[in-house]
Amino acid sequence: MTNISARIDEQTAKKLAILAKDTSRSKSFLVSEAVQAYVENQVWQIEAIKEGINQADSDNFASDVEVKQAFAKWGVNAG
Repeated sequence: MTNISARIDEQTAKKLAILAKDTSRSKSFLVSEAVQAYVENQVWQIEAIKEGINQADSDNFASDVEVKQAFAKWGVNAG
């Protein structure tokens, strides 16, 4: 594992301390879990964006009919 130092505002630090106590976890554990979840979410989003850009660059777009059909499935009139 790697150690990282970060600054957080006082209110968040107080909430973190309460959460650590209430969950019988260390603040370090909770921060590590939060950072891991955040990083995984951001990696997923960036990869999805890159894939969308690659598809757009390849002119791989849905047709107007396909878009209307997709919206119609949800009861939305895209016309």
